[in-house]
Amino acid sequence: MSGEPALVIGVISDTHGLLRPEATEAMQGAQLIVHAGDVGDPAILKELEKLAPVKAVRGNIDVEKWARKIPEELEFEAGGRRFVVLHDAKQYRSREAVDCVISGHSHVPLSQEKNVVLFFNPGSAGPRRFRLPVSVGRIVLRDGALEPELITLAVD
Repeated sequence: MSGEPALVIGVISDTHGLLRPEATEAMQGAQLIVHAGDVGDPAILKELEKLAPVKAVRGNIDVEKWARKIPEELEFEAGGRRFVVLHDAKQYRSREAVDCVISGHSHVPLSQEKNVVLFFNPGSAGPRRFRLPVSVGRIVLRDGALEPELITLAVD
């Protein structure tokens, strides 16, 4: 028997100025969207905000004036779980009571638990780099559990 309804968090990163329709479609139904940096264009955050509230961090390419108001790191709570978001996971410094670390930067999708902390990188949703997939992610919080999902987008 499930208790509270599930909370769906859409996770996107490394758009680099390109918000693909497939990425927007994958964010449908999310109650919260997290952008893990390298946004590239403030219009992307505005488009995502049409779908759900957005929490974003600044990535290494986000150097324009508009990006200065975006934090390099943020912490928030959702569904009783504590999240840390930063662009480059290598910059993460361990702290107490964190359930999930969301990052981007590497363009490599990752969903891995280390010492009861979920490390989640949705990969890159923007221009394809090398032979890496174009992808986004979703974390569903259901009955206190984190259910991560990586989603490879069908793009040319």
